[in-house]
Amino acid sequence: MALRINVNLHDAPRWAILFPEENMRLQTIIRAISQVLFATLLSLSTLAQQRAPSMPSTGFAGLDQYRASRISIYTDDFGQLARYREADAALVPPAAGERRVVFLGDSITDYWKLADYFPGKPYINRGIDGQTTPQMVVRFRQDVIDLHPKVVVMLAGTNDIAGVTGPTSNDDIEANYASMAELARAHGIRVVFASVLPVHNYTHGAEESFALRPRDRILALNEWLKDYCANNGLVYLDYFNALVDERGMLKRALAEDGLHPTDAAYKIMAPLAEKAIEKSLVENRAR
Repeated sequence: MALRINVNLHDAPRWAILFPEENMRLQTIIRAISQVLFATLLSLSTLAQQRAPSMPSTGFAGLDQYRASRISIYTDDFGQLARYREADAALVPPAAGERRVVFLGDSITDYWKLADYFPGKPYINRGIDGQTTPQMVVRFRQDVIDLHPKVVVMLAGTNDIAGVTGPTSNDDIEANYASMAELARAHGIRVVFASVLPVHNYTHGAEESFALRPRDRILALNEWLKDYCANNGLVYLDYFNALVDERGMLKRALAEDGLHPTDAAYKIMAPLAEKAIEKSLVENRAR
């Protein structure tokens, strides 16, 4: 039969004298429990004081929010190889005589419905919204080389200038362009480098996007692209001068948000792209 003992706190000293072994055992248990509770409370206090990791602010609320929404991309699939992996695997090799062209770029390419502007042409869209040139370098093999195009048309740089994947100098952007050009050349792919498009701030929604893309940086990068193409046998595709207004900004009717082309803009860009592709193929045959 179990012995049940009811102890009043006022009787604790007398109880301890009557049952010394039980008292020592109880104190040991209490001490162990106290140590565990103390450690647990200390850990919870430390965790409460620690802030969750966050991306450094750019000083632009819209960009900060956009970058925060893409943390999993930056940490888990920086090049976003998953975006086109299945489509690339399902694509059959080019037929004999097929003049396959890959359009590589960011949202400006991603949103461009190529089939509507180049009907019947074997042109493949490999644009990804929000990407910068280092991300394109990561996926260049999967999304360009392994598709065996005759030509790659690259339109990038605007998000690098804006700092979408962090502060990036023009030198860094140029180095990424050069790396992709060298990879393409090593695999017999002709290269067309498109100019960075102008931007505008004619609408309220365009103000931040415009501020993130200084005109002098766009002009300097375009000048480098033009010179690099001339010095390395590539084709420079000048969208900038076809879309810019008298104030040096993107024409108001060509982008609602100051950055992304409208249908009217794509209609201007399409024949320029077609001409550049043809030029790259003709120059390739002449070599």
